Amino acid sequence: MRIAVAGATGNIGALTVAALERDGHDVRRISRSLGVDLSTGAGLEDALAGVEAVVDATNGPAAGRDETVAYFGTATRNLLAADERAGVRHHVLLSIAGMDRIDGNAHYAGKREQERLVAAGPVPWTIVPATQFHDFAAMVTSWTEQDGVATIAPLLVQPIAPRDVAEILAEVATGEPKGRYVDVAGPEPQDLVDMARRTNEARGRAVKLVPTWSTVFSPDMAGNVLLPGKDARLAPTTFDEWLATQR
Repeated sequence: MRIAVAGATGNIGALTVAALERDGHDVRRISRSLGVDLSTGAGLEDALAGVEAVVDATNGPAAGRDETVAYFGTATRNLLAADERAGVRHHVLLSIAGMDRIDGNAHYAGKREQERLVAAGPVPWTIVPATQFHDFAAMVTSWTEQDGVATIAPLLVQPIAPRDVAEILAEVATGEPKGRYVDVAGPEPQDLVDMARRTNEARGRAVKLVPTWSTVFSPDMAGNVLLPGKDARLAPTTFDEWLATQR
């Protein structure tokens, strides 16, 4: 198949490209750095010529709620319109498991707008809600770290390996549209503070962690809120297995 991947130079996008090309598919890469801009639609017509399926693994800039919703909304409208013009038969969106239970997070608001537009759009679709990635904890501490000290919320998550997410996206993109897919997650729950500590240790970084809700995440994300649904598809790679690759 000829499949386009939006966000092709990002973490999940690049792994999805690799998985699809390994299986013999013709992959079109969509990224601003490659001359295709979802915010304006520039380059989309050429990028989607002859494409049968599109995988949207894009991310958005850190911004306020209104700006984030506007960014994701504009990019998604442009991509869906280009899909329709090109005759794309399947639009696959990578989303976030459990985000409907959380109101105050700007990024989640933007992702909900993406989901709304895709579900109401003209192209047959599959939305794949994934839990947080294995590298999420270390990324969170990098946002707040100052002078070797970082604040981090004591979230309970069930993290998934980025490579496993990419394999699932590649599988879904080559199949028939399924609407809302089941949650995809790693095999076991983890405490975010412990994940951050162990990741930093594995990478040889000394960071003092201060667990607190006075950070980018609020108490409405506590407890089981971010865990996958009961019918979730569990990917095989454990956090310990992923951690071994970070040493």
